Amino acid sequence: MVKFANRIQPCDNGLNDIFSYANDPALISFAAGYPNNQLFPQTELQGAFNSSLTDNINLQYSGAAGLLSLRTKIAQHISSQQRTFTAAEILLTQGAQQGLDLTAKLLLNPGDGVVVEAPTYLGALSAFDAYEPTYYEVPLHDDGLDLNALQKILLTHSVKFIYTIPDFQNPTGSTLSLAKRQALLRLAARYDVIILEDSPYRDLRFSGQSLPSLASLDTQNLVISLGSFSKILAPGLRLGWLVATPQLLAPLTELKLGNDVQSSTLIMNAVDQYLDHHDLSAHITKMNHAYAAKMTTMCAALKHYLPTAVTFTQPSGGFFIYLTLPASVDTGQLLKRVVLPQAKVAYVPSASLFPVSHQANGIRLNFTNLDNSTIELGVKRLGEILTRALTQPHYAKL
Repeated sequence: MVKFANRIQPCDNGLNDIFSYANDPALISFAAGYPNNQLFPQTELQGAFNSSLTDNINLQYSGAAGLLSLRTKIAQHISSQQRTFTAAEILLTQGAQQGLDLTAKLLLNPGDGVVVEAPTYLGALSAFDAYEPTYYEVPLHDDGLDLNALQKILLTHSVKFIYTIPDFQNPTGSTLSLAKRQALLRLAARYDVIILEDSPYRDLRFSGQSLPSLASLDTQNLVISLGSFSKILAPGLRLGWLVATPQLLAPLTELKLGNDVQSSTLIMNAVDQYLDHHDLSAHITKMNHAYAAKMTTMCAALKHYLPTAVTFTQPSGGFFIYLTLPASVDTGQLLKRVVLPQAKVAYVPSASLFPVSHQANGIRLNFTNLDNSTIELGVKRLGEILTRALTQPHYAKL
């Protein structure tokens, strides 16, 4: 019998049940965090790939850090009035997901402390789990992390890094306020803790003013920041970036070399060609207009169809809305036993998004990958089933 490593643990996060219904044409899925297929710049990317294929050097190996001209463009894109970044601070990765893995690999020994938002991104937990950390949860408010709770953890526990999604957080959609960004950096400096800033949704703001990234405010070289083309161009490119001080970037680059040698030369060149000939900001503006309409549709439907016992967030950008049900309800069991078979609606239940407390009464909904009429219908179905569920006592035990 094969004996797996200790870090391989059985996983039942409710998502297997969603996939089992994937071929059902009646299913409306709010589960996956997909961008909208209709908004991919397919023609422009096809031209960029065709142009890249005219030179066979783009089919060859290149460097582990990634294409210099593309890193330069990314540095320009993320620079702000607070700070100017350079290509030397950027490592190209296989999506932001690889950045999560590389950071954990660099910093964690088994048992080391990691602070996460509660709830947090399931994919980050999957990446960190392989290195067997000890998790500490910090509650979220509308304006981000509860910094009083964070300070208590830092006072009493050894922590290697704080993982945060400051812009339109996954799964809640919350955004860390400017005052809290500054206070978080002060706490990190006081307790000598790295901050891992994950910002794949940063450009997807529908209203309000953009806030400076944690990396741009960092004066102590304590922030590792992640970005991605997955949400602003196409996830199939599997191309992201990691920003860090040279002291951190050098060993991270070595780890990437051992992990996959380099990101795809062809894809890096194609994205570089796209950015040379097309206006990324205009494309992002187009996406934001479309996504804002979808979010408005979902929020209006939730307000109309949800029972009053269910609350939901109303973010100003990103991909997700988070529902909170009464504490007695297990939304994973509710999904499996009632919502999927009866309403034919899928969502992400919350228990797996809390690595310590496993709070089960939350629901993550994605609004970006469906048309407005399907969003309306799906929320109507979900609202009807939740209304029935919350008025029948036996459902509280699910």
